[in-house]
Amino acid sequence: MGDLAKDINSKFENNRVKALLNVIYTANWITSCQNEFFKPFGISPQQYNILRILKGAGQPLKVQTIKSRMLERSPNATRLMDKLCAKNYIERLPSEDDRRIVKISITTMGIQLLKEIPKNLNHELLAKLNEEEAEQLSDLLDKMR
Repeated sequence: MGDLAKDINSKFENNRVKALLNVIYTANWITSCQNEFFKPFGISPQQYNILRILKGAGQPLKVQTIKSRMLERSPNATRLMDKLCAKNYIERLPSEDDRRIVKISITTMGIQLLKEIPKNLNHELLAKLNEEEAEQLSDLLDKMR
């Protein structure tokens, strides 16, 4: 891995097309790496993101708030939370005032799971970039969006 043209055995009409396909290809590679990293912990990268959001908030959050803070906007966020609930990593807290409002809170088990997960995944994915290159890549991706 390292040269898109060789990796997918293809030629490109121009560098813009190559860059776009490279972003898509790299995003899929990152997703694959993340899925493998989280597999031993029995959660997905999206579920990890939900747990991190809840831990960082320090208080129960509405489902919509969690969805809006997720890195990957997921239409199945409720299903992801159902699975986390079933594993006792989060809990639903119905509002006493309004039955339509449910807040989500991370449990002690969820906090413990986060402590068990190494923090080095992103370091390994970016190991071949120095700080300046990482900043340049981030700036270019921001510019693209």
